[in-house]
Amino acid sequence: MCVRDPWTPNRPRGVEVGIGATGARDRLTDLRKTATSGTSMRNRQALHPHVNATLRLGQGNLCRKCNAVADGWDGIDDGAVGAGLYCAPMLTDLCCPVLELRQYTLHPGQRDVLIRLFDREFVETQEAVGMRVVGQFRDMDDPDRFVWVRGFRDMAARAEALAAFYGGPVWARHRDAANATMIDSDDVLLLRPVDDRSGFPLPGVANPGAAAELDRPPVHATAAPTSLVAATVYDMDGPVDDEFVRFFDQSVRPVMVDTGAAPLACLQTETSQNTFPALPVRTGENVFVWFSRFTSLDQYRDHLARLAQSTEWTEAVLPELSKYLTARPTRLRLAPTARSLLR
Repeated sequence: MCVRDPWTPNRPRGVEVGIGATGARDRLTDLRKTATSGTSMRNRQALHPHVNATLRLGQGNLCRKCNAVADGWDGIDDGAVGAGLYCAPMLTDLCCPVLELRQYTLHPGQRDVLIRLFDREFVETQEAVGMRVVGQFRDMDDPDRFVWVRGFRDMAARAEALAAFYGGPVWARHRDAANATMIDSDDVLLLRPVDDRSGFPLPGVANPGAAAELDRPPVHATAAPTSLVAATVYDMDGPVDDEFVRFFDQSVRPVMVDTGAAPLACLQTETSQNTFPALPVRTGENVFVWFSRFTSLDQYRDHLARLAQSTEWTEAVLPELSKYLTARPTRLRLAPTARSLLR
């Protein structure tokens, strides 16, 4: 769906490591020949098996992990995950089987107060008890909205991790300060990837030590990136089914890739019972949520302009998409905080 044929976890990492610039340029030549020859994506990945076809690495850049040169259609953009260039399927698992998209309404002027507290106290401490803090963001269209995403191994592990954190000393020490910034913290979508290839291209909870490889900025980092993460929420009249997933994959995704908004992760409602009722989640809803990432606000605006000019989108795909939806799509423009892993 959103992520195709991840790199096989058992593949030796040394196959391409250390090939150097000359070897990488030779590989780039092979990739370009394949990319322009009409060869299938699966055959492209036979040449370069750890690339992710739907995420983009700037043309001519080297992936830090394998020294492979990007050709503009593989990997992840500069800075998309941590402070460097990485090819997504070098990761042995995607994040995560269960996720929360959390949107907090805050008292006026309190967002930066909460972000400073969160980035300093609530990232590593949540991950230490079995969660993955995927990203934390300022809503660019609401100065009093804080949005963040976290993931879990499964619903049972979610209950255990949340009990450990919210019953632990860190939350006890800082909860009053955190809660004082908030008006409402119950706008929470409980989600899961559409399939096992559609999670975020970040190490999941099953691979906790790999987070260090992604160069999350240190605790006292203050410089926020210029990138933008977009989350698009489709409200459905029933559970997301195979028909809609095929439609998205075959019709929506190609247009988004062509206009510069390649889907990064595709998620749907997790219908299991809330295993930690002390933290409410939205119920009685069916949503499909997909994320994309842009290097700047200008790149995002360019995508919107190109999408508006696409007759394929306006005359064919959008009318068909609307048949599946019960409301206009919700689009969140999210600015990563200084320590957001997804950036």
